[in-house]
Amino acid sequence: MRLLIAEDDPKLRKSLVHIFELNYYAADGVDNGNDAYEYAMTNEYDGIVLDIMMPGMDGVSVLKRLRREGITTPTLFLSAKAEVESRIEGLDAGADDYLPKPFSMGELLARVRAMLRRRDTFTPEMLTCSNLTLNLSTYEISVGDAKVALSGKEFQLMERLMQNQSIILTPDQLITHIWGWDSSVDTSVLWVHISNIRKKLDALGAKVSIRFVRNAGYTLEEVL
Repeated sequence: MRLLIAEDDPKLRKSLVHIFELNYYAADGVDNGNDAYEYAMTNEYDGIVLDIMMPGMDGVSVLKRLRREGITTPTLFLSAKAEVESRIEGLDAGADDYLPKPFSMGELLARVRAMLRRRDTFTPEMLTCSNLTLNLSTYEISVGDAKVALSGKEFQLMERLMQNQSIILTPDQLITHIWGWDSSVDTSVLWVHISNIRKKLDALGAKVSIRFVRNAGYTLEEVL
């Protein structure tokens, strides 16, 4: 899952990105409403955490504009404004949830999980390909009773590949989705993570392979 975090407080933004990444999300952070709008318009995100009071466009204006443009990405508002009127304004703008500051990180994570479960394109807790299962709650891949845990980046890569079975994803697409637009990660880092996943698939006896297509990218395929 990939999240967009729009928060103008640099310490809080950094903390939010860090906490979400620790919980197996890919996260991009921006500090103003204009960037939040531009990033969200790519429609690359599974969810958005949006501060209301930001430089440039405020959060409510950002979301209203996104909804007018047909961007339906689930969105949770964060705001120091706790009044009922402010919550109503945020929800009427198209938000899926609203969390006043200060808040606990545990509650924020729980609300984001609930928000993502309510998406129109509901993502099941399990993804399958042939005899392989990816558990989105425990971050494990399994074949029968045998299970192997994935690291954060391994999980995000495997989730992306299983959501796009038999589709070739370019290295740039994978790097951008997992590490973010401004990442300096190169293809050698991607290759190391994919190599580690392949070893785990082999250890489980999975009838699935991550195939590299020359001059194209990577694809997840069933092995017959």
